[in-house]
Amino acid sequence: MNKTLSMLALAAAVATVVPAVAQDAKPGDQKAGSMKVAMCIGCHNIVGYQGSFPEIYKVPKIAGQNAKYIASALNAYRKGDRKHPTMRSIAVSLNDQDIADVAAFYENLGKDAAAPAKVDTKPPADVEKLLAKANCASCHGADYNSPIDPTYPKLAGQHADYLYASLKAYQIDKNPHVGRNNAIMAGMARQYTHAELKQLASYFASLPGNIKTVPESSFRGPNQF
Repeated sequence: MNKTLSMLALAAAVATVVPAVAQDAKPGDQKAGSMKVAMCIGCHNIVGYQGSFPEIYKVPKIAGQNAKYIASALNAYRKGDRKHPTMRSIAVSLNDQDIADVAAFYENLGKDAAAPAKVDTKPPADVEKLLAKANCASCHGADYNSPIDPTYPKLAGQHADYLYASLKAYQIDKNPHVGRNNAIMAGMARQYTHAELKQLASYFASLPGNIKTVPESSFRGPNQF
């Protein structure tokens, strides 16, 4: 089989993968999760690592992120509500318990680090108006590091280019290859121009937060994986 046919076969296989059968998952187990993240560390545990779909941006910091949000995001990739070929292929290989365990692992990774310093985070007037338009703090918290519900992400300190790409994805409708399906976020994001989304992303990135990238060598022991 030539290279072209091989790639087509692989694409077809990924496209027809059926999401893992739902289970009655127990609460996530951090230790169990540490044994299930081999497919995650090659991107999310390399400082400054960049993804390239659908554009180049730094992959998100997920250590210290809310476990329920991580699980929600993985389920969205698994269902196809978030369109990303690499993340979908990973998510469909996980069952509900795997997702809960991986999410618990990343929520607790790096939690022993010092809390972010308290600083004056009052936004510039133009950014303040943009934030008020969608009332971003009503879900993500006044400091954007303490969402009102753990299924919402912490935004403070996240990579600006990732946030910008993510916000733009919510503006895309009925594209089978790119975009994110979420009625609430779509309604919020579509109020803004791309320039305004970039302003918001830069502001969120400038804030002190708990999320981080923890290099693999900082947590991987000799008997892991």
